[in-house]
Amino acid sequence: MNQEYSGSGDPAKSLELLWRRRPQPTRGPKPALTVDQIVTAALKVADTDGLGAMSMRRVADELGVGAMTLYRYFPGKGELLDVMLDTVYGELPRRDVPGEWRAKLDEVARENRELYLRHPWMLQVAISRPPLGPNVMAKYEWELGAVEGIGLSDVEMDSTVALVNGYVHGAVRTAVEARQVILRSGMTDKEWWLAHVPHLDQISDLAKFPLSARVGTAVGSEFDAPYDVDHAFEYGLERLLDGVSALVVNRSAPEG
Repeated sequence: MNQEYSGSGDPAKSLELLWRRRPQPTRGPKPALTVDQIVTAALKVADTDGLGAMSMRRVADELGVGAMTLYRYFPGKGELLDVMLDTVYGELPRRDVPGEWRAKLDEVARENRELYLRHPWMLQVAISRPPLGPNVMAKYEWELGAVEGIGLSDVEMDSTVALVNGYVHGAVRTAVEARQVILRSGMTDKEWWLAHVPHLDQISDLAKFPLSARVGTAVGSEFDAPYDVDHAFEYGLERLLDGVSALVVNRSAPEG
């Protein structure tokens, strides 16, 4: 999977575009396009064919203009990618769910998961240097709000949000890969499993792996496949939140 990097464009120009602060030309012909139109076309290409297909020329073709036209608006792909990311982060509902921190952090995980599943190309973008646009900032503010006032330090709050987002990123990557395997092979996980089981039964050497046989059989019986992405996500998220809960309890416990 090819990797792109956010924050790779010119900082000043990226921020101007992210916050829509780029000055409009006062002379010459009226611009035929807007930043939003270009971003919408780029997102269509990325959502349909993947990030690898998203080039300035391909986006220009989608808009019916020459590739050089886009450079009047974006210096290059790096700046366009930053605005694309910030735009899709704006899709997060950022719901304020009732209840304590655990319910709120659970919502953070689920909303991010749904966003990745809608836009799987996001998994190909390294965001250690995130685009500092309005939607990214609003997302971070909302996520921090889930753990505000529960006894964590500011650094721990940031690390907890990063932990949840990192977990979601990994879980969704596995889910997307599983979906791609089904599409490419034309075979569901259940069909794959049923095709292999009769042949496994003929391999006597499997007796050397009794734990693998027992647990694998239990998983296959429970989910009709060797791996269930929804169960894996739910189980992992609950265990992650259990860990955060232990930290919160430790912070609130009286010193003895």
